[in-house]
Formats: sequence, C-alpha cells, structure tokens
Amino acid sequence: FLGTAKMMSFIPLLLVGILFPAIQAKQFTKCELSQVLKPMDGYKGTTLPEWICTIFHISGYDTQTILNNNGRTEYGLFQINNKIWCSDNQILQSRNICDISCDKFLDDDLTDDMMCAKKILDNKGIDYW
Repeated sequence: FLGTAKMMSFIPLLLVGILFPAIQAKQFTKCELSQVLKPMDGYKGTTLPEWICTIFHISGYDTQTILNNNGRTEYGLFQINNKIWCSDNQILQSRNICDISCDKFLDDDLTDDMMCAKKILDNKGIDYW
C-alpha cells in the first residue's frame, strides 16, 4: 500500500516534467564563456576580456538572470531589456529592435543573445552596459 501511494504522488511530478520541460539554463564559467563569445572579440573595438568582465558584472555568467530596472525588465547574460530590444508580455509597446522574445535570452544558446548584443553595440555602444 505505501509503495502505491508513493508511486501515485510521483506520477504527477513526472507528468509536469514531461509537459513543461525546463528551459536549458546555464551558469557559464569564464573559460566556457570565452570560447562561446569568440565571435564577439573585437566587434566595434570591444575585446573579449571586456565582454567577459561586463557580463560578469551584469549577470554573473548566468543565463537565467532577470532584473527589474526602472519599469523595464532585463534578461539573460547581456541583460537585454524589454522596452527597446526584445518583447515580453509586460511592455506591449516594446520597440523590439532585435525582433525576438525576451525569454530567448534565458537559455544556454547564446547565438541570438550575441546577435542582439551586436545590434545594441551598433546603436548604443559599450556604454549601454
């Protein structure tokens, strides 16, 4: 009887895990991030060490970082905000310059993050961060 009760409580958890898979988040190390961000090295004069340092200070190398800042929300490693660069369900009039959903910046695939960070660098420079 006890075994059946434990199994019955496990099944809903299993179903939740199957129906709602977790976003693949990642806490990068400095070395891992250096490898992934190599294409950013030298872009608009910003060196790889500058990127690594900046990302450490704004997100701690954690892709799941979300911060609320003066009425906007900033997402992911690069802390890209929902007022100008991406869209979410909080600010319906986002300019969404990167043409992307903000939650895409919370996973471990940095391809879209880097593309948007380059647009930010093109428009605002490194002082954005």
